[in-house]
Amino acid sequence: MQQTFVRAASNKYKMRVSVYRRGHFNAAHRLNNPSWSEEKNKEVFGLCNNYHYHGHNYELEVKLTGDINPDTGYVYDMKDLADLIKHEVENRFDHKNLNLDTEEFKTLIPSAENIAVVIYDLLRAKIETKFDLSIKLWETPRNCVKYPA
Repeated sequence: MQQTFVRAASNKYKMRVSVYRRGHFNAAHRLNNPSWSEEKNKEVFGLCNNYHYHGHNYELEVKLTGDINPDTGYVYDMKDLADLIKHEVENRFDHKNLNLDTEEFKTLIPSAENIAVVIYDLLRAKIETKFDLSIKLWETPRNCVKYPA
């Protein structure tokens, strides 16, 4: 018996939809500009310049926007997106000292802004350009950055 599929949308309209997947990782970091004096680093970064580092429970939201595939009804397979976030972000940064344990932040200050851009670049390299990609990263429940803006 042949099965008939109902398409989500008329062929004459493209349906762009955004899908979201959340991730989480815990990491330590220190905000410190090595070209500045100790005094200036403390003045600019305050407690975030703690010599012994400090940690955050980062919450990540990855947004992909694209056309619904009429064959699957998906914009993007969420299992594939979950696996990508796990491999490219969580496994790389979870329970790490970003300054000491990761190549990405050996010479880059691991501010929330820079972390979001690094995550974007890691995922962008693995996700087809037909999908728009956006990253939201919560460093604390009150502090969040989004890239691209």
